[in-house]
Parts: sequence; structure tokens; C-alpha cells
Amino acid sequence: MTVKHVLFVLTNTAQIGPQQRRTGYFFAEVAHPWEVLDHAGIAVEFASPLGGTPPEDAYDETDPAQRAFRESDAFRRMERSRKLSEIDVADYDAIFFPGGLGPMGDIATDPDVKQAVLRAWNAGKIVSAVCHGPVAFAGVKLEDGTPFLKGRRVTSFSNAEEDGYAKADVPFLLESALVDEGARYEKAGLWEAKVVVDGRLMTGQNPASGAPLAREIVTALKREAA
Repeated sequence: MTVKHVLFVLTNTAQIGPQQRRTGYFFAEVAHPWEVLDHAGIAVEFASPLGGTPPEDAYDETDPAQRAFRESDAFRRMERSRKLSEIDVADYDAIFFPGGLGPMGDIATDPDVKQAVLRAWNAGKIVSAVCHGPVAFAGVKLEDGTPFLKGRRVTSFSNAEEDGYAKADVPFLLESALVDEGARYEKAGLWEAKVVVDGRLMTGQNPASGAPLAREIVTALKREAA
């Protein structure tokens, strides 16, 4: 089987909100999907809007998957992430946006991110995100001006989860923003794993959803290769 390639697009935002809360990408939401993809023999590469070392948040050294990722060659490559504007996402089989609060600061509005989402979608690629990562899809317009999310089934970090986590720090509530663009939003209970697959659009609700989402990506990529 030809090796499949997934591009992780990470945040460069290290602080967010009026209290300058320290943030970045949520470590488990990179480590757990990477573990699933790596075990499946799928190559992972890393980009960010600015390139360089993405800031991290919530590393848990007691989690074997997070520890393994930190010690991996992939982690070293991630610390030298490529600048998104210098990459053609059509060269990859899937793109994936991890969460953390950081994406609410740059992935939410970055024009190169919006262009990458549309480019990947129009090229027939898998477009995926977990937790706050689906903010990458907000503001993306199809060629006729229709919101990319209109009528599509998605999930993300819910308003109820944000209430107890970072409501005072984020510029807007992600669930509400996705619904405002016409998305058919679905969710599970607080911090419960939830993955929504709508064709090539694949989303996960929260940190617990990262590995299950990655398994859906693996299944789809293997089906393509069959």
C-alpha cells in the first residue's frame, strides 16, 4: 500500500483572553491522533500559520501516549513546523486541526487556514478537526459564497463544556459560531467522546475524541487504498 500522509495544522497562539491565559495546542489532541496514525503506518507532517515551534498546553507526563510523542522524531519535526502558506495541502491525503484554546486566536481567522480548508476539500481530501480545531472551518466560503459548513454535520467543543473551562478567555463560543454558519451541530455529554463523520468532513468534540477521530481517518484512508 502506498503510504498515506496527513498534515496536522497547529496554532501559533501562546496566550489568549483578557487575562492572557497561557495556551497553545492541547497536547493530547496531537499525541493521541498521532499515535493512532503512526501505528497504522500513516505519515504525519506538521504546519502552522507562522511556522516554527507551536506552543503547547496541558502536557501530561503520566499519559504513555503523550510521553511517547514527546520522545518521538515526529515531535522534533513538529518543533520545526512548516509555514502553511508554503504548502499545497492537495499534496496530502487529509488535513487535521487539533484543538486547544490557541486555535481560537489564530486558526479562527487566518486566511491561509481558510484557503487550505477549501483547497483540501476541493481536491477530494479528508478535512478533519477536534475540540476547538473546527474553528478552522468557520468563515470558509465555497465558490458561490455559501458557507462551507452549511448543512454539514459537525461537532466541536460544546458551549456547555466551555462554560466550565474557558468561557472568559475565548472571543466567542465555538458551538454557536458553527451553528450560525448553518452547521448541523451534534454533541455528547460533557467530556464524553463524540465523533461525527459527514463524508470527508470528520470532527471530534473534545480531548477524549482525538483517538476515535483518528481511527475514522485511518478507516477512510484504508478504504481509499483498497
